[in-house]
Amino acid sequence: MFPTLNIGPLAFPTTGLVIIFGAYLCLTLAEKSAIRLRQNHIALYSLATTGLVAGFVGARLAFVIEYWAAFQENLLGIVWPLNTGYNTWVGLLISVAAMFFYGRFKQLPPAQTLDALAPALITGLMVVSLADFLGGPGLGTLTSVPWGIPQFGIRRHAVQLYELITGASALLLWWQLSKQQRKAGQLFWGVTAVYSAGRLFFDAYRADAWLTANGYHILQIIMLIILLMSLFLLGLINPFPTADN
Repeated sequence: MFPTLNIGPLAFPTTGLVIIFGAYLCLTLAEKSAIRLRQNHIALYSLATTGLVAGFVGARLAFVIEYWAAFQENLLGIVWPLNTGYNTWVGLLISVAAMFFYGRFKQLPPAQTLDALAPALITGLMVVSLADFLGGPGLGTLTSVPWGIPQFGIRRHAVQLYELITGASALLLWWQLSKQQRKAGQLFWGVTAVYSAGRLFFDAYRADAWLTANGYHILQIIMLIILLMSLFLLGLINPFPTADN
């Protein structure tokens, strides 16, 4: 859509700019959320930084390994340029693993920590959607609705913008619930339920979705599992009242 930002004679890749700004925003949100929930904001900032760095390095190395034939004759290309070439999902898994072990090492309470990290995690996913939208690789299905986005002369669903709306709804829920009395874990799993439900619905409009051999959307299957798990855990944290109570 808008792969470059032209300022005079200079052209900046919008994807790189969005990711750089998004990384700063996520770290800031991790710190501010911890302060709002009266947690150790220094520890939460360090945790988020660890996950960010580990995810960035892991995503790059995974891409290099996957396309090693293109790098073995140019080893400098492994570290430069860094504006393209990442395996997002491997990076995400490595980031989660790094934060898990760092949190265990620092003995951070899991549920409370997840509550504080939720805004940063959702924002990180929104940054990926925005970068995907501006860079143009993600395609929505064909549509005639007035809010469709023209891509290469064809009107398509703005699926990345739908994902941004989903993320914004999850952040709004976090903000509202953070004002109320709650149990540890409710913020994180509530936000996760909203976001996964939105992605479960909107992924149907993605033209380049990963599909199983039977034609099912892989991401929808994953989001359905996450949604059900989130609702189950929310029920355990705050069970529905019974006739006895």
